[in-house]
Amino acid sequence: MTEREQGREGKRAREPEAATPPGTVPPAGDPAGGTSPGDPFSDHRRLLYGTAYRLLGSVADTEDVLQDAWLAWHRADRAAVRNPRAYLVRTVTNLALNRLTSARATRERYVGPWLPEPLLTTPDIADDAELADTVSTAMLVVLETLSPVERAVFVLREAFGYAHAEIAGFLDRPEPAVRQIAHRARAHVDARRPRFDADADRRTEVTTRFLAAAAGGDLNAVMELLAPDVTAWTDGGGVVTAARRPLHGADHVARWLLGVLRKPISAGVRLRSATINAAPGILIDQSGTVIGSLSYDLTDGLVRHLHIQLNPAKLRGVHGPAPGGPPAGRTPR
Repeated sequence: MTEREQGREGKRAREPEAATPPGTVPPAGDPAGGTSPGDPFSDHRRLLYGTAYRLLGSVADTEDVLQDAWLAWHRADRAAVRNPRAYLVRTVTNLALNRLTSARATRERYVGPWLPEPLLTTPDIADDAELADTVSTAMLVVLETLSPVERAVFVLREAFGYAHAEIAGFLDRPEPAVRQIAHRARAHVDARRPRFDADADRRTEVTTRFLAAAAGGDLNAVMELLAPDVTAWTDGGGVVTAARRPLHGADHVARWLLGVLRKPISAGVRLRSATINAAPGILIDQSGTVIGSLSYDLTDGLVRHLHIQLNPAKLRGVHGPAPGGPPAGRTPR
């Protein structure tokens, strides 16, 4: 076993136990809900959720895929399944690929910027920078630029450490073809993935200062936290008020943010810190209901990219308490 493989195995062994993610309502008697410990689907639910979420960037679609996979699993001839874990990952991957392919056409008609659905995660995941990166908002945005098959190969290889031969079996493709796809996908991601600061303490400090500045309506204090060339994307899905195009520049972004908070429609809005997609972020509450989330990336200690999710249909993953850990990565085989 190579040093890299040993490192992966060590991280897999440290993965926390599965937990039902927020917003999930398992069907009656569904062992995925934890009613039947020892059932392979229940045992690997964390892995399956993490796979589908990284492939789809959608909490709602992930839950639909897991329910379909659970139904398929309980219709399967168990005696013929030699490796339940591999069977389930293959099932979830292909169900997610089918859904992702059909979702592409819908996203092309989407009103305004499209952003992935945010997901509450536990703070400790940020301690593993490699794992946190695979579920970050910035990474999910980059993954949107891959073809469905490239995305599947990249996620299975980089987030979960599967061998090319295993991925070939999941996707029914020759191993040499999978190797080429993996190389192409990795090069594509590397070329487009922004390089951001990963210091958790600095991110927490920025969050604290932003909350104070926003609460006081302090334009200068907000601008001090933004890089001069900051870009902000707001996803309202055509349902709620949001900028239809990306906003550029510290002055423009800061004035837009504070302007929205001063509008009558924002009466009773409260901002609070939360761990979103494995990084410090902000939830927007109004009358006890989460109506939005802010995720950001830092460069040289300043906010360079700001992702604001306001679409009510895409906030399922930030309602309620965080699950018992992030979507899994590099779990035991």
